[in-house]
Amino acid sequence: MKTLVVAYDFSKNAEHALKYAMFFAQRLSATVHLVWIDNSCSNEMLDTIEEELRIEKKNFLKGLIKEWEEQIPGIRMKYHLGKGKVYQEVSKTATRLKADVLFAGTHGISGYEQYWIGSNAYRITTSAPCPVVTVRCHYEIPEKLNRILLPLDSSMETRKKLPFAVELAELFGAEIHLLKIYNSPLSVIRKRIDQFGEEAEKYLKESGVHYTLSALEATNVATTILNYAEENKIDLITIMTEQETTTASRFLGPYAQQLINSALMPVMSLRATYYSQEENEF
Repeated sequence: MKTLVVAYDFSKNAEHALKYAMFFAQRLSATVHLVWIDNSCSNEMLDTIEEELRIEKKNFLKGLIKEWEEQIPGIRMKYHLGKGKVYQEVSKTATRLKADVLFAGTHGISGYEQYWIGSNAYRITTSAPCPVVTVRCHYEIPEKLNRILLPLDSSMETRKKLPFAVELAELFGAEIHLLKIYNSPLSVIRKRIDQFGEEAEKYLKESGVHYTLSALEATNVATTILNYAEENKIDLITIMTEQETTTASRFLGPYAQQLINSALMPVMSLRATYYSQEENEF
């Protein structure tokens, strides 16, 4: 993991996402790429103003990089400017850079809006070519990544996040918390979850990564995961996004949406399409 991308819009959320990306970069000796996208509608009368804005943003990013380079000697940072729809251009840039992880800030939403995240963070999560980490503005960045939560459900995709979680655990010296989630009384479903748990344990033992295994009954999968994460002081939740496609757009499954919205700690979202089945058998 040597290429990290941060979607940067000069907001407090973006600033915090950058700080969290730097936390990763120092540990991984990775390069951090800041991406700002001008999404304003333009016409001939606004061309001059837009050019001035781009110059101002460019200079600001240069200054920001200089500050970080002075603060962390040896850190490598670059910036990229684009124009268009934010999520599309951020994803294109991440694809071009062959990004390993993309970071986006989010403020989190509660109440009746709990199934919706900020539009750009949402769209970036569903369109990015790599895993996406969403982090809240007020999350206190730890000195070390100690505990990674890996929930296991009955979906075939749930196992595909394990190799990536193991790689993170090895890089940070972290412990993986395997959590089997039972949300169905059907024995065939419960047996599948148990099978996934056994396979995951075998994989972790062979990898030499320290882990714990727990099992919980759940009426609401997201709420159960969030409660476990808070009670066990989890530093990062890894999930599959259950991404689906309609003729109009892409969207996240309800559990993924609720987790990303409500988690107090960062959430790393992965899609099954990141990896081939052959690469992730265990």
